[in-house]
Amino acid sequence: MPLLVMKFGGTSVATLDRIRRAAKRVGVEVAKGYDVIVIVSAMSGKTNELVGWVKETSPLFDAREYDAVVSSGEQVTAGLMALTLQEMDVPARSWQGWQVPVQTTSAHSAARIEDIQTENINGKFAEGMRVAVVAGFQGVSPEGRITTLGRGGSDTTAVAFAAAFGAERCDIYTDVDGVYTTDPRISSKARKLDRIAFEEMLELASLGAKVLQTRSVELAMRYKVKLRVLSSFDEQTDTSGTLVCDEEEIMESNVVAGVAYSRDEAKMTLISVADRPGIAAAIFGPLSESGVNVDMIVQNISEDGRTDMTFSLPTDQVARAEKAMEDAKTSGSINYHDLVTDTDVAKVSVVGIGMRSHTGVAAKMFAALNAEGINIKVITTSEIKVSVLIDRKYMELAVQALHDAFELEKVA
Repeated sequence: MPLLVMKFGGTSVATLDRIRRAAKRVGVEVAKGYDVIVIVSAMSGKTNELVGWVKETSPLFDAREYDAVVSSGEQVTAGLMALTLQEMDVPARSWQGWQVPVQTTSAHSAARIEDIQTENINGKFAEGMRVAVVAGFQGVSPEGRITTLGRGGSDTTAVAFAAAFGAERCDIYTDVDGVYTTDPRISSKARKLDRIAFEEMLELASLGAKVLQTRSVELAMRYKVKLRVLSSFDEQTDTSGTLVCDEEEIMESNVVAGVAYSRDEAKMTLISVADRPGIAAAIFGPLSESGVNVDMIVQNISEDGRTDMTFSLPTDQVARAEKAMEDAKTSGSINYHDLVTDTDVAKVSVVGIGMRSHTGVAAKMFAALNAEGINIKVITTSEIKVSVLIDRKYMELAVQALHDAFELEKVA
């Protein structure tokens, strides 16, 4: 039979009533003739509760035991979903990651999927099972320990299963009804997109859009898995939500697909660094080793053999970055006059595959921000993206201005 993967996020399974509603959606697809693999998250708020218990019990916790605890939220949901489907006379059973098995690396709390064995589930489908309810977010390490994939890992689980089993489509059910041109809470003109290219979705996800987890989009793009983002709270049709697909499947699109933002950004500048070969490696090597995710990088023009180096990073990694730079200075690997940190900035980006064939996008972006009196601190570009760092207090104004400037409320 044709196969679908359906993933339900935490808000979609937050209560028994919501689990019943989700189960009814699964039942509809089974009635259409599909076998279904359902990937479930923990009930809304449960993972945070479990994480809190671990940290209260052991501030310097063993990551292996952390995974054993926090993975249990998905196991509860999977069992409840399977029971609900059985009550509806739909042949279903639950699966934990190790039972499939979902084989991962040994990086506890941040594991990566290496392989998904299909024989066990396919064997049960052959025996008459119609729905396999799989606990998302988890797998098993080579050492036989439960692992977790990091926050948002259930999206990644769903796409990985769709790729491994050759599913017709992977439907991601969440609390929004699709991918919008920007956050509807900021701009009332935000428009739901019927389709969006993998590359655009990947950029939007990495730049702050919370609809899909970045790794899940990377996997979908690599394995050509059709993704559909839907709301679990609306009545669905076959054309509901937003389809994330290959660029070739989109007939026409706006030059800019969407405006993304990230408010939790910081800007760090090393003042008067020696401008010599290897200085960038000397700076960013220690940052990488300290687990700091650097994004935008700007090096000023050298003067008298000295230069300034500016980069952006998440605000919750500032202390780690400052320590890494101070340690590097103490060890003599770099020498700088001062370290200046600004934690009151935000990143705003415009994204669109149409930028490849259209000029003037950056100029229009800068003009729109200038018209609102918004100063740009840092700029970075790629083939389909332009990002700027601005004062955080102007973030919402910038998003609204850019959405208007590119007329994203209009269909191409």
